[in-house]
Amino acid sequence: MDRRKFLKRAALTTLSVGTAGAVYPFLEAKWCRVVEQTIALPNLARPFRGMTVALLSDIHHGPFVPLGYIRHVVRMTNALEPDLVLLTGDYMHRSAKYIEPGIAALGRLEARMGRFAVRGNHDNCQFTEITRAALADANLPDLNNTGIWLEHKGARLRIAGVADLWTDDPDLSPALGDATVDDAVILLSHNPDFVETIRDPRVGLVLSGHTHGGQVVVPGYGAPRVPSVYGQKYLHGLVQGPCARVFVTRGVGTVSPPVRFLCRPEVVLIRLV
Repeated sequence: MDRRKFLKRAALTTLSVGTAGAVYPFLEAKWCRVVEQTIALPNLARPFRGMTVALLSDIHHGPFVPLGYIRHVVRMTNALEPDLVLLTGDYMHRSAKYIEPGIAALGRLEARMGRFAVRGNHDNCQFTEITRAALADANLPDLNNTGIWLEHKGARLRIAGVADLWTDDPDLSPALGDATVDDAVILLSHNPDFVETIRDPRVGLVLSGHTHGGQVVVPGYGAPRVPSVYGQKYLHGLVQGPCARVFVTRGVGTVSPPVRFLCRPEVVLIRLV
């Protein structure tokens, strides 16, 4: 190969690699996967042992997250045949027009023992009432500062929820209700930073989102941007707080910039033991 041809091919190769590198983060943002996790829940009664929970968070239907993608995620989740579906907030991004269609698509989620939700910071302020109505229309009970008992073969499991830490007033007491220290309790909190305030021993496990896993992760460094006052602590995965453990999902959608790098979106399938 003569020098001219070599330089031409080298230039084309460099251009191709550069283009692929620029495009990849946008592709990863829609490359949703299923992550399986087994978690021990204190006081879990025998009839509930082995039950599966699909955790979805941070859907962010909007200009960067189309309905087609949300429907794809719903189909992925339904194929797992979970016993329970839990949603930890942030259903839209930027505009009220995205609230009802996105939540209606989530209303197609299927679970044998029920679907329950809390709201996130993007769902509150001027969007609170619209989001509440959309969740009700989609038959997705809103557990902000309340809870519900699941009963199965004479045993019970508390599914509780608190309001968003940044934009609302989380109140743990009504969420836990009449639960005792001998009951199994799962608490939904959009923002994992709330775990730092928990001192009640009745909380067995907290499920959260909000941090998106950072969306962009730099090898050897971590995520440059994490919406948490505790830095990388609540970035992703199972984390021990002062009194309770929390599992933080990377979430399904994205906000601006609408990219992910080494941080694929996910549906988490939790098996309780």
